[in-house]
Amino acid sequence: MFSFFRKKNPAPAPEAPVVTPDAPPAVEPVAAPAPAPEHPPTSAARPAPAAPRESWLNRLKSGLRRTGSGIATVFTGTRIDEDLYEELEAALLMADSGVSATQHLLTDLRRRVKEAKATEPAAVKALLADAIADLLKPLQKPLVIGEHKPTVIMVAGVNGAGKTTSIGKLTRHLADDGASVLLAAADTFRAAAREQLAVWADRNTVDIVTQEGGDPAAVCFDAVSAGKARGKDVVLVDTAGRLPTQLHLMEELRKIRRVVNKADASAPHEVLLVIDGNTGQNALTQVKAFDEALQLTGLIITKLDGTAKGGVLCAIARERPVPVYFIGVGEKLEDLETFDAREYAQALLS
Repeated sequence: MFSFFRKKNPAPAPEAPVVTPDAPPAVEPVAAPAPAPEHPPTSAARPAPAAPRESWLNRLKSGLRRTGSGIATVFTGTRIDEDLYEELEAALLMADSGVSATQHLLTDLRRRVKEAKATEPAAVKALLADAIADLLKPLQKPLVIGEHKPTVIMVAGVNGAGKTTSIGKLTRHLADDGASVLLAAADTFRAAAREQLAVWADRNTVDIVTQEGGDPAAVCFDAVSAGKARGKDVVLVDTAGRLPTQLHLMEELRKIRRVVNKADASAPHEVLLVIDGNTGQNALTQVKAFDEALQLTGLIITKLDGTAKGGVLCAIARERPVPVYFIGVGEKLEDLETFDAREYAQALLS
């Protein structure tokens, strides 16, 4: 369970409320209840239990094993010399770390080795983990819920990246943490996308706004308006999957953003991009294109199970440091977790 959502004190119930498993039992109405006191939002109400996090780390290490094994072989020798650095450079590039990040890491690593007076390759490996963790640190940022009501989260991504599934998992975690969620099925471009999101809405017992064959922007406007009227904590907008080269579809995303802003002048509060971790440098290309079009606030990295391209986060950190809110290593609900730079660096070299 995530701990990024701030539970609010109960506000007066809206007209015709939606009953969810977390809803409190009915009580006798009272006259003129006082409004709930305001509190500053927080992103980490309580720490996650150690055991589930440890289990998650094991899955992450397993998922990144193909990446890590390619890098770890560099440190099986007995000498720290130019051959080691050359092999490491090749391994990082093969892991899709990119030229800029690779050169940065090698320069930083040489400095660390000199300062630590390291003499064993195993020690260099540990110093590399430190260098990667420091490079990825700017990407580590929690998703904050509660500063706005509703918090409008717009989610984009290319077809096949796991966008709708990630929305379903995020919905479950938000609902489990006490947030009332409304889904907007604005992916009217892909066949069965609306039905897929409806399944997640049914599983999580949350509301969904949908229109058969409707205009995506109109669906989003209705959803944000409904979220405000019903007092929802979060409105999650599922937009159509598309490639950044499909200019007319990218323009539709810009239109959705403008329409959401008309429904709520402060929205969207978060614009997330879901990217497939197996796509390597293409993932960086997607981040750049979608960021230019939508001004991204965060990323969800999926499908890091069994990938040899886990170094792409280093490239993102170096060239387009958009925060990574969540990473996923499988299809199960518990396979999506918050991003931690040091955990990722250690898993990458395990």
